[in-house]
Amino acid sequence: MTEKLLFAELALLPDGWRRDVRLEIADDGSLVGVIPGARAEGAPRAAGPVMPGMPNLHSHAFQRAMAGLAERAGPGDDSFWTWREVMYGFVRRLTPEQVEAIAAQLYLEMLKAGYTAVGEFHYLHHDPDGRPYDDLAEISRRILAAARHTGIGLTHLPVLYGYGGFGGQPAGEGQRRFINDPNRFLKLLELLHAETKDDPQCALGIAPHSLRAVTPETLKVVVEGLDALDRGAPVHVHVAEQQKEVHDCIAWSGERPVEWLLAKMDLGPRWCLVHATHMTEQETEQLARSGAVAGLCPTTEANLGDGVFPADDYLAHHGTFGIGSDSHISVSPIEELRWLEYGQRLIRKRRNLLSGGGAAPSVGSLLIAKALAGGARALGRPIGRLEPGCRADLVVLDLDCPALAGRAEDVLLDALVFAGNDNPVRDVMVGGRWVVRDGRHDDEAAILAGYRAALKVLSA
Repeated sequence: MTEKLLFAELALLPDGWRRDVRLEIADDGSLVGVIPGARAEGAPRAAGPVMPGMPNLHSHAFQRAMAGLAERAGPGDDSFWTWREVMYGFVRRLTPEQVEAIAAQLYLEMLKAGYTAVGEFHYLHHDPDGRPYDDLAEISRRILAAARHTGIGLTHLPVLYGYGGFGGQPAGEGQRRFINDPNRFLKLLELLHAETKDDPQCALGIAPHSLRAVTPETLKVVVEGLDALDRGAPVHVHVAEQQKEVHDCIAWSGERPVEWLLAKMDLGPRWCLVHATHMTEQETEQLARSGAVAGLCPTTEANLGDGVFPADDYLAHHGTFGIGSDSHISVSPIEELRWLEYGQRLIRKRRNLLSGGGAAPSVGSLLIAKALAGGARALGRPIGRLEPGCRADLVVLDLDCPALAGRAEDVLLDALVFAGNDNPVRDVMVGGRWVVRDGRHDDEAAILAGYRAALKVLSA
């Protein structure tokens, strides 16, 4: 087995910043050696500090192309529910080719921003009339193709979407491209398992869309179906994003959405509860103690007027979280982390809340460390850490960026999150392969041309 080498004068390892780190990378893209205090000995030198690439645990790729289309006030109060109608109108027109072009552009943007893996919460399955394509996995394969083209790591999460409201209410016309019954969904899962099982850059899980889109019976069936393929594979679900959702869940079951999941499902590290915005203190503590990941998307949650996740209380109970760009009105891990802290400051009217305490508490350091660990757990892949056995997914920071000038170690991480708006990412490696060098992707022009062609048709 041959090895690739990289030498970093400064690298963020699981135990903190270390100097003179030699990274040894196997042909399969995994790290086989991470040696601090080493000599370069002919290894290429990274052009700046090296840190793990950030996992993006929640994405609806096609929504990148509709960002900005729902920012006009309607005749009444605008909310998540009115935004959803705009989304339904947009999704009716998408072809598989356009989905692939949009996803490729999005994934390129993620890579350039420092995301090296994505969890694709994929619910666009069928043709505009709701009929399955001849290949049941047609649009999922387009997502896989976009990830492979750009080089981003992927956890594909096909969505079970069966109903239009709690208790098995019929789905609406705008949801017809999403709908599967459990049997057809499990056939889709088997096809995708065969496609991804030998690819170290891909993992497979499932995403029951929400408690309003499944029933207890269908949720049980698909989790058991996933277990038959891989008992540790991720399970993601939207939950408690909106207050109306909470009220409707209580009317249906007598319990709040997170309360229901805690009571009825065996929540643990394989589960990711996306948003979980509206929780009681008891739910917050119990979710933290369950080991499940809270999937937080602060820019989308702000854009949709969802509310603010109780991060301060959640972390006080040692909860695990990761971040996602969700609807992609922003594709920046820095902005997600910044607004996670800023939301707490606005509510509490205090500063530096998510610091974790300690002798020299650093908000940037804690946010990045937690998001790396939680994102890796949620995506079910060995990522988020520079250590042997993990994927060689890393970013090289650009010290020519003014916001990082004169900063080092944890102060560098604080500056990374809270100082400036220029992109500080210079180079990006995924699975041992450079996919971004000097801020550019090798196939950037062609990918952008494909995206623009898709948008020209969709905007006509």
